[in-house]
Amino acid sequence: MNNVIEIAEKIRQQYNAGPYPRTPLEASPKNNTKLLYFHNFSIAYYSRNQKFIETEGKIILDAGCGSGYMALVLAEANPGAKIVGVDISEASVELAQQRLKHHGFENTEFHVASIEDLPKLGIEFDYINCDEVLYLLPDPSAGLQAMKSVLKPDGIIRANLHSALQRVLYFRAQEVFQMMGMTDGNPEDLEVELVREMMKALKDNVRLKALTWNSKMETDDERILMNYLLQGDKGFTIPEMFSIIRAAELEFISMVNWRQWKLSELFKEPDNLPAFLAMSLPEATVEEQLHLFELLNPAHRLLDFWCGHPNQGQPVVPIADWTRTDWQAAKVHIVPQLKTPEVKADLIKCIRQLSQFELGMHLTVTDEPLLIENMTAACLLPLWEAAQSMQALVSRWQQLRPLNPVNLEPTTAEAAWAILIDTMITLESLGYVFLERC
Repeated sequence: MNNVIEIAEKIRQQYNAGPYPRTPLEASPKNNTKLLYFHNFSIAYYSRNQKFIETEGKIILDAGCGSGYMALVLAEANPGAKIVGVDISEASVELAQQRLKHHGFENTEFHVASIEDLPKLGIEFDYINCDEVLYLLPDPSAGLQAMKSVLKPDGIIRANLHSALQRVLYFRAQEVFQMMGMTDGNPEDLEVELVREMMKALKDNVRLKALTWNSKMETDDERILMNYLLQGDKGFTIPEMFSIIRAAELEFISMVNWRQWKLSELFKEPDNLPAFLAMSLPEATVEEQLHLFELLNPAHRLLDFWCGHPNQGQPVVPIADWTRTDWQAAKVHIVPQLKTPEVKADLIKCIRQLSQFELGMHLTVTDEPLLIENMTAACLLPLWEAAQSMQALVSRWQQLRPLNPVNLEPTTAEAAWAILIDTMITLESLGYVFLERC
């Protein structure tokens, strides 16, 4: 018990001495659409419920807010939401308050408090962001339980753990510097320089140096502190992550960057998997598939996930299983990070110039490039004003292309439906639109 308290105090001191992240106060995430995308509550909500939700009036907690940059991201990504931040570091909380005020956000409040003390705030949250914190807690499930106690019934928690497999070399490095006594107290400038001196002195082919050290470490003290000298750092596997979620009596929803956890994408021919895997994969649980992915390709530093109260998700019918009746009643929303005047202006420019529209230039959520043909772009234009019914988009397609360009016969409703259904399935799968069954 005393050791746990000692480590917690060391962590508090480390972040008091160097609030994290050390992002300049004036730095803004406004143009980082990918970052804003994954911190928009509507993305998490849609992932669970296949429904769009506005962020206006929502209450969002940044649990372990540090210096407040992520709280700023949450404020920018969720217009109209109230942002609440807590952290055990007094210096970090003070800087977080300054940051949000500097950027004009007034509907905020910050508290010096631990995650375990959340119930004392007397606030229930729609969305809780716990970034780069859970793996530092002596009992991550207890941290999740504390967040669960202040989460609204249909609320969602985003949290993450360090990957034991991807970070294995850094954990070895931390052990090296623990042996040298560099983390007996609170690592500061002296310890950072000693780490830098030792790593530079090693031969370049020494594996610890070859696989963890890079030129950025030469000048970036924060990288050394957060990798080689991080107090309380621990790694976890996918089965351990699921065990922690279950121990907190929460329900796993999805990995946050779920498109980068597709097991089939690790193979040269995703549609032609080895026979045994092709037969067994459909029967494997989500946990088993994710664990196999990390064993084969531990590429992700963070096991970044969404979870919530059990059995609170709305019934979802996979879009691949939608009937024509479902499609005829469906509504289409463009994702919030694309619904900006700048993107709309570029879309209109492409329409007028009869050129293709490249969505990935404005929002990169997948490695797959997506070029939208000019006529399709013109059909999607109303989405920048408001959500549209599929019926309205089909009617617009028939107006834009009244004749089949091959045989000059009138474009039938059936042909328009087929084209737009195929388009929407692609856009939804890549994360650019929400599709709602109404």
